[in-house]
Amino acid sequence: MTSRLRLALGLILAALIWAGPVVSPPAKAQDSLRQVDETGALVQRQGPGLPEQAAPVEASASLDYAAWERLAERAEKATSNRNIGSEALEAIRRQMVDWRSALLGEQNANAARIATLRTQIAALGPAPADRVPEVEEIANRRAALTEQLVTLQAPGLAAEEAYRRADGLIAEIDRVLRERQADQLLKLWPAPINPANWPEALIGLTDTGVRLWEETAENWADDKARSAFGDNVPFILLLLALAVGLLAYGRAWVQDLSSRLQDRASVRGRKILALVASLGEIAFPLVGIFCAYVALIFTEMVGEVGERVADAAANLALYVTLAAWLAGRVFPRGLSEGPLGLPSERRAEARYNAVVMAVLLGLAQLRFAAMDAQSYSEGTTSVVSYPVLVVAGLLLFRIGQLLRRHLLRDRREGEAKSYGMRLIGFIGQGAMLVGVAGPILGAVGYVPAAAAMIYPAIITLGVVGLLLVLQELVADIYGAITRMDGDPGEALVPVLANFALALLSLPVFALIWGARPSDLTELWTRFREGFALGDTRISPTNFLVFATVFALGYVLTRLFQGGLKNSILPRTSLDQGGQNAIVSGVGYLGIFLAAVAAINAAGINLAGLAIVAGALSVGIGFGLQTVVSNFVSGIILLIERPVSEGDWIEVGTTQGIVKAISVRSTRIQTFDRSDVIVPNSDLISGRVTTGPRFNLTGRLIVPVSVPLATDGRKVETILREIAEAQPLAILQPPPVVALMGFGADSLNFEVRLILRDVNFQLQVRSEINHQIAARFASEGILPSPAGSEPTATAPVAVAPAQPAAKAERRPKGRSRKPNPKDAPAS
Repeated sequence: MTSRLRLALGLILAALIWAGPVVSPPAKAQDSLRQVDETGALVQRQGPGLPEQAAPVEASASLDYAAWERLAERAEKATSNRNIGSEALEAIRRQMVDWRSALLGEQNANAARIATLRTQIAALGPAPADRVPEVEEIANRRAALTEQLVTLQAPGLAAEEAYRRADGLIAEIDRVLRERQADQLLKLWPAPINPANWPEALIGLTDTGVRLWEETAENWADDKARSAFGDNVPFILLLLALAVGLLAYGRAWVQDLSSRLQDRASVRGRKILALVASLGEIAFPLVGIFCAYVALIFTEMVGEVGERVADAAANLALYVTLAAWLAGRVFPRGLSEGPLGLPSERRAEARYNAVVMAVLLGLAQLRFAAMDAQSYSEGTTSVVSYPVLVVAGLLLFRIGQLLRRHLLRDRREGEAKSYGMRLIGFIGQGAMLVGVAGPILGAVGYVPAAAAMIYPAIITLGVVGLLLVLQELVADIYGAITRMDGDPGEALVPVLANFALALLSLPVFALIWGARPSDLTELWTRFREGFALGDTRISPTNFLVFATVFALGYVLTRLFQGGLKNSILPRTSLDQGGQNAIVSGVGYLGIFLAAVAAINAAGINLAGLAIVAGALSVGIGFGLQTVVSNFVSGIILLIERPVSEGDWIEVGTTQGIVKAISVRSTRIQTFDRSDVIVPNSDLISGRVTTGPRFNLTGRLIVPVSVPLATDGRKVETILREIAEAQPLAILQPPPVVALMGFGADSLNFEVRLILRDVNFQLQVRSEINHQIAARFASEGILPSPAGSEPTATAPVAVAPAQPAAKAERRPKGRSRKPNPKDAPAS
């Protein structure tokens, strides 16, 4: 039954709108059809087209500089005329902006032909010095080309001069308008708290009511209007019935559905559905407001002031509807805490305050519509406006306290403050400050300044709330699509989307706080025009061309690198290090060529940066010596390849396998599987010991000390048997046991053997020591104490190809371990 009733109401409303009498809106001032006369006053256009002096001609034709001169002179007179209105200045400014755009395009006239002529003149060689004769044919040709060049450059130079003039005049107009705006805001009105001003304000309110009554009575006395009212009564009654039904029940039904879905917010899809369903809280009341407004217009009893009041009343209802919906999303009912996480009682208070602030905002507009058209005094306006400002200031202060309380609660609970929460706290502080400062300024008499603070602050809070709702919606949509666990708002994509929303909202905030639309269009024009770099102007179009060409070159470079690495180089005789060096070099060369091609395609002339580049190179030479040294060393390593990937090297106290060589540093993986980043300059300027590439064999030295009275031959035999019995020991060359010297009370032996895989040297060393201890115990030999002789406890010397022992290095440069097959283990 309910669905049928809603369907019937919708069909009735559509039929009424289609069949009802058409009501023309009140005539509006056609600002776009006005232009400026010689004195700066606004006059109506004579036709759809602009007069010759009002606007530039089409871009395809040459500009009419006579018309431009007349407009520029009028603009100069207007900026110096203090009596000219702001609307007239805005009209002049719009025409100046059109001319400036045309002049900017004219600056590049004949650019291709001028470039050709310059190359032709350059081909003739430099002009001879004074009193040096030149071949007559070449001199004549040079003079003819120069004359053509000057002729072709003239339109561009004239357009550039006019462009500078237009730009300066626009800046002057903006300065005048900003000064007037500042003067209006800082104007001191009669103090509203002064009782002497109250009677006049009461008279003004009474006069407004009388004016509305007189308009209605005058229309009722008109037989034609009264007859139209009688004819429209059925439509009026039906529209009023629809308005009452939609306003009374529509929002409540949608709100109940939205609350039920929000309480079960564990499934993000339901949260999204709840938000979409809640849009009915706006749609139904808006339709009801529209029906009531149309019903009022159909009465034909509304006069000029009454129509303005009706418009303002409709806007008031619209503000209340939007505020109620937005407050319901930011401070929701039910179990959901919303984006700010306030408790239930605080959310209810915030919803109430938001709706009341919307009412106050609508009342301010209603006051403006009802009284300003009748030119009441500043004292009357001040007294009537001030009560609304005071109540709005108190509500702003309370809203700011609620926002601050949320931040303080998180701080007490020990939660880390995110940037968004800090921003909410800052907004709360600002609302509290405005809520206090606004009424104080208004009490003194600065009512325009107080209104310029309080009302934009209310609208700002609304926009911030809308951003919070949109950001939460983006996170829910992302979470529903990706089905990720945890908070989807912390993912990268929602964060980037929210950042984009914040950037897009900046122009809205600028307009709220008093920026003129022309200010924003001026910023956009500046952005589109770009900036001058020498003789070249860099614009967003140039940047897009540069980015596109560079991205294409980068992709082609990576594709070519992939082909080299996977298809071509593996079929050559180059080792892995050489292949990696070639691939890296091709990558750097490709990126450099892509940058050069992108710069040329964008038309960027870097000749003007020669001096800057020279100074920058000097600064780099002094301030970035280490970075440049490492970069150059990396290039040398990639070209000469004294060290390649996969080499077993020792640099200082670091020993391991080279895993990667970049232009700044080299990554070495030690044998305990840790990575060490070594600057390339250390590999070039320092001493580097390398071992056989891709060879795991290496020498192990185990020192052994026995008492001086021990039979040395017997000890040597035991140690040789133990060494030869090791599974990882290579028997060609065979292990060697040598008596290396005498201590104070010991014989010092060394067991030297070659291992197949030195990665197991610790295990082999431990096993050898265990076997030595067991054999010595069975033979009755007592080893010397560990600390009795430094030789017995000194670090083990290992060949360069071994992972945990130092190799002997030659005095110059790097050295390599001899091939184990060519020499004994000694």
